[in-house]
Amino acid sequence: MRFCEIRSAEDIIRLVQEIGFLPFFRNEIEGFSVAELCAPELWMSDEAEGPWEWKGPVARTKTCVYGKIFAGKAGYVSAAWFPDFANFRRNGYDFDARFDDELASYKDKGVYDVIAESGEILSKTLKEKCNYRKGGNKGFDTVITRLQMQTYVNIADFVYLKDRFGQTYGWGVAQYSTPEAMFGYEFVTSAYHRDPEESRERIRAHLASLLPDASERQIGKLLG
Repeated sequence: MRFCEIRSAEDIIRLVQEIGFLPFFRNEIEGFSVAELCAPELWMSDEAEGPWEWKGPVARTKTCVYGKIFAGKAGYVSAAWFPDFANFRRNGYDFDARFDDELASYKDKGVYDVIAESGEILSKTLKEKCNYRKGGNKGFDTVITRLQMQTYVNIADFVYLKDRFGQTYGWGVAQYSTPEAMFGYEFVTSAYHRDPEESRERIRAHLASLLPDASERQIGKLLG
C-alpha cells in the first residue's frame, strides 16, 4: 500500500487516522515512517516548518497519541486504535496494579506518579522533581522510554523556550502527560475486556493488511 506524501501537520493527522499507526523514524518496514513519507525539502529545513515542528501541534489535537512507542523510538498511534494498543502493551495492568505485583520499579513509580499528579509537566521540571540532577538519580531516559513503551506516559506537546527578548530558541521541550489525562480513564481502558493477546492480534492483522510486503518478524518487532 502506498501512502500519501506528508507536507503538513494536517497530512500527518489524516494519515494516522486512516492507518492507525505511524513510526516517526525509518525502521525495517520500508516506506512506513514520517521520515520517508515527508517531502524531502521539509524534513530538516531551516526555512520552513516540518515534521519536527509539527509534533506538538499534532499531539495537541488529541486525535492520536505520540511518544517513544515503536522499539523505543517515536511515533503516532491513532486515538481509535490506542485502547487495544494500551491493553496489549500494558498486559491488562493499570500502573498501580503493575507496581503492586512488583512488575514496575520504584524509579518508574516515582516518575509516573509525578506526571499523573501534574496532568502535564515539562521534562526539565519532571527531572528536577524526581531528582534527576547532577549527583542525583540516574537513568531518566531509560525510565521515561519504558513508561512510554508501556503506554502509561505520552508526550502531550513540545514547548519552545524563550530568551529575554521573547524569541523562541532551540528544540521544543517535551511536555509529558498520561493517556488517561488526555482521553479519560474509561476510554483508555475500553479494550481491557479483551485478552491482551487478542488486542495484539487485532493490531497485527491490521498492520499485515496495510503492509503486505512486511514480514511477520518485522511487524512483530514494531509491535514489541
